[in-house]
Amino acid sequence: MEELMKILELHLDENMLQAVVSGAKKSDIPSKIKIRPVINKEILKFQTTISDGKKELHKNIEKREIKEQLQSWMATDYKQLQLDTIAYAITVLVSKKGKLTIKKKRWDKPKEAAPLQHNRKKKYVLPEGVPVPFLVDLGVMTPEGKIVNSKYDKFRQINRFLEFVEDILPQLKRSGEITIIDFGCGKSYLTFAMYYYLKILQGMDIHMIGLDLKEDVIDKCNELAGNYGYDKLEFYMGDIASYEGVDQVDMVVTLHACDTATDYALAKAVKWGADVILSVPCCQHELNGQIHNDILEPVLKYGLIKERMAALLTDAFRAGRLEEEGYNVQILEFIDMEHTPKNILIRAVKSGVPKKVKNLAECMELVGARPTINKLLNAKEEA
Repeated sequence: MEELMKILELHLDENMLQAVVSGAKKSDIPSKIKIRPVINKEILKFQTTISDGKKELHKNIEKREIKEQLQSWMATDYKQLQLDTIAYAITVLVSKKGKLTIKKKRWDKPKEAAPLQHNRKKKYVLPEGVPVPFLVDLGVMTPEGKIVNSKYDKFRQINRFLEFVEDILPQLKRSGEITIIDFGCGKSYLTFAMYYYLKILQGMDIHMIGLDLKEDVIDKCNELAGNYGYDKLEFYMGDIASYEGVDQVDMVVTLHACDTATDYALAKAVKWGADVILSVPCCQHELNGQIHNDILEPVLKYGLIKERMAALLTDAFRAGRLEEEGYNVQILEFIDMEHTPKNILIRAVKSGVPKKVKNLAECMELVGARPTINKLLNAKEEA
């Protein structure tokens, strides 16, 4: 290990980009450990990041300690260390017999050094420090563009949602007007954010409609849209199930539509042939009163467990039915669990190729589930 210690002594400095320890020799240790240099109170340290599958654990340690730790990891627990600096890519391999091999290759072109701040500022779709009118009026930003401390989670949520929107831009047509409907828009943080991002920042021709049942909220949102000159952003009071204001929609968004209201929104999106569906379901009560299975009784007898299983099954069945209607579907984490329990986002992009999801109907039958999405889409097909 003497050669390894020389490498570490030489390259563990501010010119290091990152190091990754991998190839765990045991099943009860982390599969991968990441290391990067940071400046903490004007002292160069090395931050280790270890994931336990649920959360990441960070620890800042000094050079002497990280050298000893890396030597220990490579001697007993791991097979590979990849150490990248601005000048070199260094690979350390450990064979089954403990033989050490070190490969050091100079980059064709030197890399740019990484920022060393302890907490690096995240790059947001809507950056901090740039005033956005609707965020100021909604109390998320100050007029100078500073994020209000109590609204920082909301600011993160808005940007996280816009990252999902950014991902699906290639699926939206680039010529002609794009119609987007937001069912259950509420105070419309995300509705305004989508319009601002797509219309103002991306320059797309969009017509966006927000729908909600609260008259005072709709009046306020229309007032704000008028103040900003958002002439193609409209808000109406109405119910998801009965809304018939348009004949064709390119994108349907439904955020925290309660219980089966999500199903009606998804069914509407399928009926319109929407190219993109973004849905964050809420309050999935329906299946909680339906699901039963004798074999699962030891699990389902606990109310909290049954409630969570019912919610997960509800969204899985929704995703499966959308696949059968010709959509490529992903279930994604919207925001961290500590901010809200409503953290699943269903993202569906139209492929135009319906496919039978193996055992989906049998799975519903197994647990006694009769989800509304099934009834609505079956009725559409029969019609």
